Amino acid sequence: MIAQPATPATPATPATPATPATPATPASRLPAGSSLPAESSLPPVDTLLVVDVQSAFVTGEGAVPDAARLVDRTAGLIARARAAGALVVHLQNDGPPGAEDEPHTPGWELHHAVEPGPTELVIRKPYDDGFEETALGAVLDGHGSRAVAVCGVMSEMCVRATARTALDRGHRVVVPYDGHATQDCPAVPGVADAVPAAVVSRVAAYSLGSDAEVTDPAAAVSFTAPSRPAAPAPSASRVRGSAT
Repeated sequence: MIAQPATPATPATPATPATPATPATPASRLPAGSSLPAESSLPPVDTLLVVDVQSAFVTGEGAVPDAARLVDRTAGLIARARAAGALVVHLQNDGPPGAEDEPHTPGWELHHAVEPGPTELVIRKPYDDGFEETALGAVLDGHGSRAVAVCGVMSEMCVRATARTALDRGHRVVVPYDGHATQDCPAVPGVADAVPAAVVSRVAAYSLGSDAEVTDPAAAVSFTAPSRPAAPAPSASRVRGSAT
């Protein structure tokens, strides 16, 4: 008997390669105002410093570019901080005579309404750094503040100076990238081209170094109450030029 040749086996169908998972969107690339899922949000902060959000800088001809967006972001931060019982400090710059933020002029007024109380107050300041010759350091210490979010204007001046000192004092510092703003840097003929405000803001934040958290949006910032009971508001003598 002649053996019949074996029927060749049918080759196996190659497995379909798995569809690669869509990478998560980094916080720095999220659209403005987007919320992050809870598992990727930042650890909460117990203090919000709102730097110089005054009428001269967010309304009218002297407003920073895209002022409406800044106002929206800072308003959201303030609302969430209040709801969580966090400390909210509005820093108000006292400009020199004739300046757009000269005290008691329309441009000097704070843009956001203040709800005065044990955990919300206004501190007037004479310099870029909100800690210099003010009661800010004493207020933070009195509340046991450990982590602060800093927002407002101008990015490379008062925002950066205040954030820098907060870092030097040992605070964890968050500067949400869409929570601060500044003006365009004008060109200097023969020396340098103009620099867009958004670039100035980004460089100012990154100049704080790796200890500051500067690549997350305002929507990612969450709040908690400070570690100590609310301290009494500082006396008028501790706050430069306290309004009475």
